[in-house]
Amino acid sequence: YSQLPPHLQEQQMHLASWDSKFEAYACRVDQSQEDSSVEIPLFSMARPHMRAFHFAWLTFFFAFLAWFSITPLLSEVQNSLNLTKEQIWTSSIFGVAGAVISRCLSGVFCDMYGARLISAAALFICGIPTMCTGLVNTSIGLSILRLMIGIAGSTFVTCQYWTSTMFTREVAGTANALAAGWGNLGGGIAQVLVGSMLFPFFKWIYISAGTTMDPAELSWRTCCIIPGLVCTVFTFFVIRYSDDCPKGNYCKRQKLGLMQNQSPMKYFKSALSDHNTWIMAIQYGCCFGVELTTTNAAALYFKEEFELSTEVSAAIASSFGWMNLFARGLGGFLSDVSNVYSGMRGRLIWQLVCFALEGIFVIVFSRVRSLAGAVTALMTFSLFVQGAEGSTFGIVPYLNPGLTGTIAGIIGAGGNAGAVIFSILFRQLGYREAFFWMGAATIAISTLSCLVWIRGYQGLFLRRRLLSHDVKPPMSFEESQAAQLSRTQNLDQTYLNDDVKAVVKRPGSVVE
Repeated sequence: YSQLPPHLQEQQMHLASWDSKFEAYACRVDQSQEDSSVEIPLFSMARPHMRAFHFAWLTFFFAFLAWFSITPLLSEVQNSLNLTKEQIWTSSIFGVAGAVISRCLSGVFCDMYGARLISAAALFICGIPTMCTGLVNTSIGLSILRLMIGIAGSTFVTCQYWTSTMFTREVAGTANALAAGWGNLGGGIAQVLVGSMLFPFFKWIYISAGTTMDPAELSWRTCCIIPGLVCTVFTFFVIRYSDDCPKGNYCKRQKLGLMQNQSPMKYFKSALSDHNTWIMAIQYGCCFGVELTTTNAAALYFKEEFELSTEVSAAIASSFGWMNLFARGLGGFLSDVSNVYSGMRGRLIWQLVCFALEGIFVIVFSRVRSLAGAVTALMTFSLFVQGAEGSTFGIVPYLNPGLTGTIAGIIGAGGNAGAVIFSILFRQLGYREAFFWMGAATIAISTLSCLVWIRGYQGLFLRRRLLSHDVKPPMSFEESQAAQLSRTQNLDQTYLNDDVKAVVKRPGSVVE
């Protein structure tokens, strides 16, 4: 593009590749990265890039709203069903375990069928059992219900895959972090919407109606219908008004022979053969796993430790989730900034710092005795939890760009696996002791950043890892000059004059 006049450079960066269903895009794109956008105009809803971005985080948001709609009500559920602390935490373990397998599968399915259909399917599947929450009467029924709703966690993988597909690797850290952060906000909104608004609202309705039954029990049995209904309705919009990738939908591209569809086992085998995938999965267990566990524990912790009401405990616990509004996006943005100045080494340094500070402040939270101090510590360690999540998925697109969905699924499943382990810890120990050991584990895991070494990039203490084509003998001076001449001739032939488009579109292409 540098050989073109400035106004034609700008026009060229909006043009689509020959095999795209679109002729041009609202965003500037990089054709060498499958027409991915090089910018993130947040206030745009233009197809395909920004439409997919907003649908990605909204799908994730509504799924998380449904997933955690019951968490601020667990103390009421415990009283109504006469459950023990162990039974409540067993249901929480089932709730986060439900996404371990579904995340792995959704990653592979995204690589095969695209994020649009998989997002819609996960949203619909989790919405139905969420609306049935009020039918639960036993601890076993509660655990099975939360296991089914846990499928909502797979929308994180579809969200990250979708944004990684739509944006170049240079800005994917920011795009992934913003979408995931705003989606994660659904967990915090659930605390306020369900625990502090819908619960007292329905309780007031039942009291006003003069019911002879316990209004609190009737209220928690009614609240979750609304989040579940929202999920099922939004499914239609996801399918109808979005695209799988910048060039169109996967199913049509596969029919036209523009994409290859490999077997799921090949995707898994390639992803699991890279040691970086395992390291990032373990680390993600100590940031997203910490977030899931804290979301489940926060309201119960504040109600038990400081003797607060259900409504007040839910409102305070929501402050942890509200940090997603900016903290995860900030973590991804600072990862991108670190990449500009220090490459992959800069991303890894920021990764280590986030995990170390996260662990330190979790330990501080476990030792604070005053309510004000606890809220301050909660919000501070939430800042670094979200920052570590954003940093992690700023690195993920570099591991293997052709397997982004599968790798994101495995790493995302690592987050839920971490939540299962930490939930078992909370089931067996007191809240303060469990928070302490969770923080200590996070500090220890931060050192794994030193072992990340991606092909083509530097490690934290290691030189650039060679790609297979890096070991080829260098070209001679004559070969180098011939290659440069060939590129120049191709460029001259592509741009016959200043008014001709850079890419010749096939007949019948559609602009949407």
